[in-house]
Amino acid sequence: MTATTLTGSPVPTRAPRARAGAVNRLTWLRRWISPVLVITLWQLLSSAGVIDERSIAAPLDIARTAGDLVADGVLQSATLTSLQRVGIGFGLGAVLGLGLAVLAGLSRFGEDAIDPPMQMLRTLPHFGLIPLFIIWFGIGETPKIALITMGVVFPLYLNTLGGIRNIDRKTIEAADAMGLTWPQRVRHVILPGALPQTLTGLRQSLGIAWLSLIVAETISASEGLGYLINNAREFQQTDVIVVGLVVYSILGLATDAIVRLLERRALTWRA
Repeated sequence: MTATTLTGSPVPTRAPRARAGAVNRLTWLRRWISPVLVITLWQLLSSAGVIDERSIAAPLDIARTAGDLVADGVLQSATLTSLQRVGIGFGLGAVLGLGLAVLAGLSRFGEDAIDPPMQMLRTLPHFGLIPLFIIWFGIGETPKIALITMGVVFPLYLNTLGGIRNIDRKTIEAADAMGLTWPQRVRHVILPGALPQTLTGLRQSLGIAWLSLIVAETISASEGLGYLINNAREFQQTDVIVVGLVVYSILGLATDAIVRLLERRALTWRA
């Protein structure tokens, strides 16, 4: 039953909003059904001896190991070290990628000078550069951060450059007709127009940053999640390995969620 005003026109009720909330909760619950079933089946097969614990530990054993690592402070320390590496590498890569994309996108001379070497470098498998990085930078933190930085630069550069190039020319002509100066066109037209693709590149870069970290932490690391996993591999501790991989995935999902939240806030005008 809907309410009406004095004039007889209907007043919107909260029923549609309540139904939408119920549907969202139901969808959220449905998405958790398959992961829970997989973990339950995994535990049952492990308990029955079908899955050899030497191949991979049971979920309950992994959960106990995670609790022990947290209680000892080992997991927190390793996670903070890995976060620091990703933070530094991502920051450097983002500054380089955005800066080079803006220079190449706003100037024909910049495009001719920057784009050809960037297109050549992006085809290199940057994991294959590890031996050179070790020769150039040693086995400390520098090669690890350099590897993450390279992984971040190219997706952000390509997406931002594509966003700048794909801005409708009529928008630029309208800005000229309004008498906007070049800095004003850049600030109010070009950069906002490229923002959707830049944020897409940001999400891709974050994903590659975490993948690069996994490889980077195999370079003579003495701390971090990668070191924890490699050390566990030496002793065939599959429970510790899975704990490290789960933390990697949680961190990746968390950073991606932050960027998606930023995207929703920054691109409200697209709705």
